[in-house]
Amino acid sequence: MQQQIDISIVVPLLNEEESLPELTQWIDRVMKTHGFIYEVILVDDGSTDASWKIIQELASRQPEIRGIRFNRNYGKSAALNTGFKETLGRVVITMDADLQDSPEEIPALYDMIVKEGYDLVSGWKKKRYDPLSKTVPTKLFNAATRKISGIKLHDFNCGLKAYDQRVVKSVEVYGEMHRYIPVIAKWNGFGKIGEKVVQHRERQFGTTKFGLERFIYGFLDLMSITFVSRFKKRPMHFFGSLGTISFILGFLISFWLMAEKVYYSFQNLAVRNVTDQPLFFLALVAVIVGMQLFLAGFLAEMISLTGKKENEYLIRDTVGLQD
Repeated sequence: MQQQIDISIVVPLLNEEESLPELTQWIDRVMKTHGFIYEVILVDDGSTDASWKIIQELASRQPEIRGIRFNRNYGKSAALNTGFKETLGRVVITMDADLQDSPEEIPALYDMIVKEGYDLVSGWKKKRYDPLSKTVPTKLFNAATRKISGIKLHDFNCGLKAYDQRVVKSVEVYGEMHRYIPVIAKWNGFGKIGEKVVQHRERQFGTTKFGLERFIYGFLDLMSITFVSRFKKRPMHFFGSLGTISFILGFLISFWLMAEKVYYSFQNLAVRNVTDQPLFFLALVAVIVGMQLFLAGFLAEMISLTGKKENEYLIRDTVGLQD
């Protein structure tokens, strides 16, 4: 009978050949010190260096290590989403491969999930070792996400997080939505979300894989996820409401203009033709837009009923995974 795994550690990575041996040794030391039964799922997101070769070597020596290799670079969200599907542990930990996240934090995060009953715990890198070009946009991004989501976290984008197994099996992340997993979890009904101050270490190898464009994409994804999470199951409520308001407004303006024309005609007073007034064309546009919005809501409602097709990523190779 297979032992129950306490912790699954999912590590997305891109060109991290230098840090992988030290990271896996560090994780193994911490897990064995605390008596955890664990697994490490290393997801190679299309590395062009020797990362996959190192993963294979590590897996051959440590049965706890499992590997997934993408055929090309899909992004961190894709790596996490694929890793989540393979996890077997009671608690799932995510962390970056660049050694800036400390495995020493894992036992405390585990306890917050198992003993304190949190659904999700996000790390907070209160003291950071990043340049201002990264920290300032991050603060603005976190402030905007707190305001829109209502979740009081200081660091949504911290790679070090702990999840109850139920959370990772119920979310699907794509694009740049990995930083919004707490938001997705909350809107899926997992409301007990906590935060823990964690150590942020200076990068020892390589360079950061993220540029300023990620904040632009992140903001667009925030808008997308806000809409989808609120209206995914009822798109007609959004489009239909806007369409109805626009249609009624256009109809009332048109009716008022025609009524005014009739009234002035009976009074033998001069009045411009309805079609000569700019307001009439604005009303006409409002009616047409209203009908289009209503139709968009109807079509979206029909599409939502046909189900969804999950994201599929082309996996080139695996190691240590069961068929």
